[in-house]
Amino acid sequence: MYKDFYKPQNYVNRELSWIDFNGRVLGEAIDPGNPLLERANFLGITQSNVDEFFMVRVASLHKLAAANVTTTDASGLTPEEQLDAVNEKEHRMVKQRYEVYNQQIIPELAAHEIDILHFADLDDKQYEFIRRYFDDELMPVLTPMADDASRPFPFISNNSLNIAIRLRRKVTAGARETDEILEGDQEVHRRQTEPHDDRKEADIKFATVRVPEIYKRLVRLPGENNFILIDEIVTEFLGALFPGYEILATASYRVMRDMDLDVAEEDTSDLLRAVKHQLREREHGQVMRLEVPTTIDEWLKDQLIDNLHVSERSLYEVDGPVDLTFLKKLAGMVDGHDDLRFAPYKPYLDPALDMEHNIFTAIRQQDYLMQHPYDNFQAVVNFIHQAAIDPDVLAIKMTLYRVSGNSPIIKYLGMAAQQGKQVTVLVEVKARFDEQNNVRWAQRLEQMGCHVIYGLVGLKTHCKVALVIRRDEDGLRRYMHLGTGNYNDVTAHFYTDMGIFTCDHELGIDMTNLFNMLSGFARPAYFNELRVSPNGIRTFINAKIDEQIENAQNGNPALIRMKMNSLSDKQIIAHLYDAAANGVKVELLVRGITCLRNDLPELHGNIEVHSIVGRFLEHSRIYYFKSNGHDEIYLASADMMTRNLNRRVEELFPVTQEDTKAHAIHIFDMMWKDNVKARRLVGDHYERIDRGDATPFNAQEYFVEQAMTLNKNIKREKKAKKHFSSVFETLTKHVSNLHLDDRKDD
Repeated sequence: MYKDFYKPQNYVNRELSWIDFNGRVLGEAIDPGNPLLERANFLGITQSNVDEFFMVRVASLHKLAAANVTTTDASGLTPEEQLDAVNEKEHRMVKQRYEVYNQQIIPELAAHEIDILHFADLDDKQYEFIRRYFDDELMPVLTPMADDASRPFPFISNNSLNIAIRLRRKVTAGARETDEILEGDQEVHRRQTEPHDDRKEADIKFATVRVPEIYKRLVRLPGENNFILIDEIVTEFLGALFPGYEILATASYRVMRDMDLDVAEEDTSDLLRAVKHQLREREHGQVMRLEVPTTIDEWLKDQLIDNLHVSERSLYEVDGPVDLTFLKKLAGMVDGHDDLRFAPYKPYLDPALDMEHNIFTAIRQQDYLMQHPYDNFQAVVNFIHQAAIDPDVLAIKMTLYRVSGNSPIIKYLGMAAQQGKQVTVLVEVKARFDEQNNVRWAQRLEQMGCHVIYGLVGLKTHCKVALVIRRDEDGLRRYMHLGTGNYNDVTAHFYTDMGIFTCDHELGIDMTNLFNMLSGFARPAYFNELRVSPNGIRTFINAKIDEQIENAQNGNPALIRMKMNSLSDKQIIAHLYDAAANGVKVELLVRGITCLRNDLPELHGNIEVHSIVGRFLEHSRIYYFKSNGHDEIYLASADMMTRNLNRRVEELFPVTQEDTKAHAIHIFDMMWKDNVKARRLVGDHYERIDRGDATPFNAQEYFVEQAMTLNKNIKREKKAKKHFSSVFETLTKHVSNLHLDDRKDD
């Protein structure tokens, strides 16, 4: 039984595995096979990744540790032990990130005449430009914040960039007059009666200035591709904000706070109001991490530690600019240098799914399987658009977890409602870090006449489904889109996801039951083809694993293949161990967290795990079971994580049409073949695949080339069709003229 594998030594800690994943992203910043500006972008991504990790995962551990929780995770670590291990490992990762920044990215950018300069590097023209920029743009919006007897240490908001300042009063007549205004009678009397000493600790003051977020962090300087950080500009001219004071030391700093949303849903009848309240409250969460430069003045560092209540393990000293996320913007600001970026490409849009054709007629004839971003997400937008304007469409039902800030899908759903169609939208207002955006969209949809469900109490609705009810010539028919990723037209350009258009009858009934469950009190006894979490997907996957174990025990070849973002569920991992121990071959593509280890002797080498980190973020989920020449393949919104299986509404659906099934299998095959961006799990860590003499194969670039080839074919077909039409038109005119000549002869 798989429970025999429930031993701490059989599991990798989830949080430490995540840090290892971020290390694989850092590996892309180092990889000389990536264009330089893309490497800089990867380095910026490692920073934003770890920021979110601390705001949510580390914050959760802090709360558990503060409550003196001593229960252990699957790997046998208590929350306090996990915090120690996470911070120890992340301190090493920070050192590696800044080594890459200082020793590789910055020098290589400079070699291409792309420079992030310091003030010592500026010429007179550049310095004058910066001085005027500060006076005209920055000075009016900057606010110095003091810390003294009458003004307590100011609140430092999450993820804001700030400058700490150590000051000392200049002794002038004007300064004494100002003292009388700001310091009160007692303090002025003390200064007047005690002998003045510029070196006295009482004369040393702390102040802080927040760098305004309304400006870009990188400021373009005169000269081609010359930049400077805005915090360096503010620091250079800080004296203008503190007349009468001498600036002794400065340091940029940043805090990451506990930003995990904790809605006590069982205590509220108004989920939307509870979410709004928590959004306000979480801005004041406990500090999880304080970042300062290694050059920081010790007095300033002590002031920050004491006032922000930061432990030693949560203090991160960095050898370079605080917060490297500005590197994600660099490629978009650099002029020229196309050779330092990934080559652009155009995703493929099947002509049957464009706005010039009837998408519903196309779906009625066959299913369409798409893989974004290689297949254009515009097809999904077109599906909702046509549903909105088609007079035969009666209703649209859809779930939204994350959408873009200017979502066309929201626009078309509102358009449909305004045209009298029944539109029901479940907007998950608890989608992490999209809560505020989703609350806004939910209210907007309601204003446009849609019926909006604000998620479900106790569960996040993470499934990605859209259902269109249309009156066809032969009666009502359900047209559906089911996907592995969000209905976000922006992230669809760089997340790999899969989706299917279908009007399968049985699946349509399941979708109706699912939406009835989400919007009302329906509790379907069963689903025909759809599997739904909580619980339904776990039960189904366990049953499929058991089938493969039985096949292997009967002497038949048995194969389990899965692709997901994360694999952390203790029970599923143990069940996969059991399958491998019984002779089932297990092949896993796991982008991120991997709590499974594949070096246990009982597994007989039957589990192989790859992780692909490349140009696009691997986000699709595939579950594929093969035995005796029989293939079953399923797509899902769910990873094999406890939260997805137990605490979320998720969907898993089959790919059954022969051509779409073959396409899905081909996608997995090509990704498994990757030996350029793929790493292989060795015990509890990943290593680059040693391809030896094998031909390099990059799966993501292969799919890009496929999309480009399809586009060329479409272009060629259109050209041929245009040529044929032109020839036909010429012949028609010629024949018409011949007839005209004949009539003249008559």
